[in-house]
Amino acid sequence: MTEQQIAAEATCTAAPADDLSDFDGSDDAPASEARPARPAGVPEKFWDAESGAMRTEALLKSYLELERKLGSMVPLPSDEADQEGQARLMRVLGVPEAPEQYEIEPRHELLGPDPEINARLHEAGFTKRQAQLVYDLAADHLIPLLDQTVAELTATRDVERLASHFGGPAPWRTTAQQIKTWGEANLAPDVFGTLASSYDGVLAIHQMMQAREPAVLNESNGTRAELDEGRLARMMRDPRYWRERDPSFVAQVTEGFRRLYPSQN
Repeated sequence: MTEQQIAAEATCTAAPADDLSDFDGSDDAPASEARPARPAGVPEKFWDAESGAMRTEALLKSYLELERKLGSMVPLPSDEADQEGQARLMRVLGVPEAPEQYEIEPRHELLGPDPEINARLHEAGFTKRQAQLVYDLAADHLIPLLDQTVAELTATRDVERLASHFGGPAPWRTTAQQIKTWGEANLAPDVFGTLASSYDGVLAIHQMMQAREPAVLNESNGTRAELDEGRLARMMRDPRYWRERDPSFVAQVTEGFRRLYPSQN
C-alpha cells in the first residue's frame, strides 16, 4: 500500500470522531436566558420576579387611588392675598361663613353669645367647636372668679354697714365676737355660715341673741306655719337674695327673721 493510500484511509477512519464534536452539548445546546433584575426605583410590589416584568395591574390600581386622593384634597392658598383660597380652606376646616352662624349653647346666664366676641373669633378662624369651647372655659373659670369677687366686695361693704349700725369699728368688733360665740353655740354650722355671710343675716343673728326663744307665727297669707331657721337660711342662699338683691325677696327674709325672733326691748 502506498503512502497516499494509508493517509487517505486514516482520514476516513477519523471522520466520525470529528463529527461527534459537532453534537457536544456545550457547543450547540441553547444557553438558559437570565431573567431581568428589578430596575432601580421600581418598588418591589410593582415587580414580578417570576416573569421579570412590571405588574401593570397593581401599578394602574395604585395610580387610580392616588388620583382619587389628590382630587379630594384642598389646595393651600398660594399666599395671604389669595382670599378665595383662604376662604375655601376655612370652610373645609369648619369655620362658618359668618359670625352669626356660630351655634353657642351658653352654660351660664351671664355668658350668652356676644356678637362682638363672635366676630373676633370668626376673624381668628375659630371653628364652631372651638368657639363653643371659649364660652365653656369662661363658664368654668370666669364665673367662679366673678362670684368670689362679688362676694368679697359685698362682704367689705357689709362690714362697713355693720360697723356703722353698731356705733363704729370698736363697738362692732365687740359685738361681732359676741355674735360669733352665740351663733356657733346655738345654730347649726350651715345656718350660721349662711347668716353670717351677709349684713341682713348678721342682724338676724343679733335679733336671735336678744329674743332668745323663737315664736310660732301666722304667715301673711293667714295660714298657720312654723318659720324655722333652716327655711330662712335656704331663702338667703337663693340668688335673688345674695346676688340680685331683689328688694321684695330680701324684705321677705328680713320680715321672716323679725317675726321669728321679735325684739324684746
